[in-house]
Amino acid sequence: MRVDFYQLTRDPVEAVLPLIARNTLATGQRLLVVSSDPAQLTRIGEGLWTRIPDSFLAHGMAGGEHDARQPILLSGEVSATNGARFVAFADGEWREAGESFDRAFLLFNDATIEAARNLWRALSARDGMERHFWRQEGGKWKEVV
Repeated sequence: MRVDFYQLTRDPVEAVLPLIARNTLATGQRLLVVSSDPAQLTRIGEGLWTRIPDSFLAHGMAGGEHDARQPILLSGEVSATNGARFVAFADGEWREAGESFDRAFLLFNDATIEAARNLWRALSARDGMERHFWRQEGGKWKEVV
């Protein structure tokens, strides 16, 4: 399993997540976006429509009759009713159910940085865990090795 840590220092999650979603769809995968904050999910949904003008990032909120058809599903729960193998934790909070996915994205900011650091250390001790750390530098995302 691969876990990508995204440290949000400049842009909010609703500006960053559309980039991750676009790249996920480009690989032929589906994405589950999880946040315990319904207002944040609404902002993310708006960002998926407006952030990348040349992209159509079809998505829906979990709980609808067409969840299974959604390439990107926004939810308060870790339940991939759209068949997603990729999950993004938009609120910076890791959930153990994330380990059942092929790839997870943890987007965190200053408020959740300590939890992200603790998770980084905890995952280092687990077999089969591939960790990557991304930081925004000069407006571009760079992997920190």
